Amino acid sequence: MRKLTEFEKYVIEQKGTERPFSGEYYQHDAQGVYCCKKCDATLYRSESKFNAHCGWPAFDDEIEGAIRRNIDADGMRVEIVCAQCDAHLGHVFEGEQLTANNIRHCVNSVSMIFKPIDELLDDSKNTELATFGGGCFWCIEAVFSAIQGVSKVTSGYAGGKADDANYKAVCSGNTAHAEVVQIAFDPREVSFENLLEVFWQSHDPTTLNRQGNDVGPQYRSVIFIHNEQQALIANKMIDDLTKAAAWPDPIVTQVVAYDGFFAAEDYHNDYFERHGEQPYCQMVVKPKVDKVKALFADRLK
Repeated sequence: MRKLTEFEKYVIEQKGTERPFSGEYYQHDAQGVYCCKKCDATLYRSESKFNAHCGWPAFDDEIEGAIRRNIDADGMRVEIVCAQCDAHLGHVFEGEQLTANNIRHCVNSVSMIFKPIDELLDDSKNTELATFGGGCFWCIEAVFSAIQGVSKVTSGYAGGKADDANYKAVCSGNTAHAEVVQIAFDPREVSFENLLEVFWQSHDPTTLNRQGNDVGPQYRSVIFIHNEQQALIANKMIDDLTKAAAWPDPIVTQVVAYDGFFAAEDYHNDYFERHGEQPYCQMVVKPKVDKVKALFADRLK
């Protein structure tokens, strides 16, 4: 989360409004994406921006899943917030016939930060993905979020179909999904091998479809492979750990091809950070986080 100024807090956290025609991005027309000022989540693409002559930046489309709508307390307007962190963005209006999409997201400039296309291209060249399942994603998200070189960790589901990718269905154990985290990382700062070292230490890779009291195929130990290099590294590490008898029981971690990721419901994100005092977090999550911190202190942010 980015540290906010007092005025940014007023708009983003207290649902204030900047003065019309005063915002940095009101007449901004560069190519790139507009991201949440608080958590850096991508919100809008530049091609969706248009001049509505209203005094604030206007967009007629959003990046899928980026925006959540709430009815204002007076019931008169529809507020828009960042789906990832609940930062107040502005309001949305329909039926004005200003563009073919017939919708206007009226957004405070101060609620956003712009990333030009050149910067995005550079970032994409230096960012890779890793997708791991090792039990409850509340635990492993908290672990990997602390690692230097990791830019984003998203809880979600992998290994099944989109129709069943929701918490209730996955918790039944009747879908093919595993609870996973998808990790965006810079290989110049932290390698895939480094991430796997943390992965082995953050869960028990010898228990089939189980992590402690969490039982079911959704809690299986699994590495979803994004490319051939990851497959070679993961399989070699499993062979080396097996030969070294790192655990008294055989490793049951699956190494399977990545076939899609479905982000979990918003309330799962940063769960340990937001609910650290809950009994489950204190008894299950915190000991795992503390263990990894002790082992990999030199790699923490």
